[in-house]
Amino acid sequence: MNEQRIRQLLAWLESEPNDVFTLYALAMEHKEQMPQTAVEYLEKLRQIQPNYVPLYYHLAEIYQKLANREQAEKVYQIGMQVCKEQQERHALAELQNAYQNFLYEEE
Repeated sequence: MNEQRIRQLLAWLESEPNDVFTLYALAMEHKEQMPQTAVEYLEKLRQIQPNYVPLYYHLAEIYQKLANREQAEKVYQIGMQVCKEQQERHALAELQNAYQNFLYEEE
């Protein structure tokens, strides 16, 4: 985690609490070392902008890392539907691949 970058992002978030870029960037900064904090930022982002395609891959991956398989599966499924609605074929293919790997790991 880059503490200086996080401080700057938090300052931006304070002035614009619903900024999509800032929420996403904060989640990515926290993803590895503080996954639960990353989930909180991504879930807020999902409430504000549910059509923001990039959040679904990372949110599902983090839920999976946190051993919340049920929530991870839901997020994968919702994300794939959003990709279809937004006609985001590349993102859909990535999510489908990640979801297949997720299902394979369960077997």
